Amino acid sequence: MANNRHEIVEKNVGLLAILIVIAISFGALVEITPLLYQDQTTEPVENLRPYTALEMEGRDIYIREGCNVCHSQMVRPFRSETERYGHYSVAGESVWEHPFLWGSKRTGPDLARVGDRYSDDWHRVHLRDPRAVVPESNMPGFPWLEENVLDGKLTSDKLAVFRDIFGVPYTEEQVANAGEEVKGKTEMDAIIAYLQSLGHAMK
Repeated sequence: MANNRHEIVEKNVGLLAILIVIAISFGALVEITPLLYQDQTTEPVENLRPYTALEMEGRDIYIREGCNVCHSQMVRPFRSETERYGHYSVAGESVWEHPFLWGSKRTGPDLARVGDRYSDDWHRVHLRDPRAVVPESNMPGFPWLEENVLDGKLTSDKLAVFRDIFGVPYTEEQVANAGEEVKGKTEMDAIIAYLQSLGHAMK
């Protein structure tokens, strides 16, 4: 009789699919729910600060240009990773990240700890012409970033969304002044500011 019941489930695709979804749902509930109540996954690490207005604009440009497709931002807890990139990534670094840019594909190196590793001038040359500083690089150049100028019209709105919806602790003053802070800066300035901010909390 038990075998017959098992056979009924195996031969009924709809029932099998429903039972699989139920099993996965219970598994996800058991694995994910405890994480919602652990400080190490929900509280920012000690030195974490919100992105400045210019860094926030740089992050949007980073996403727009597809940088996150080739570069991950998550150092795994393995010796080969930490010796190359630095301290492994922890959840508290990403509590204010929306969306997360952890990634998994590394056509280029991981950037989770790239902040302050190179000078602004190095980044400027590298973004304009990667092979000028890394001859074997297959990264495309982004020279137009030096020509595109930010107007700051939506910057305050971006910070307000992150504050009001995602709980990022921006002050009223930071939100109000965001547009003026970035106005007249180039997209190159913004993306370099963003890159230099990466990993600041775990130095």
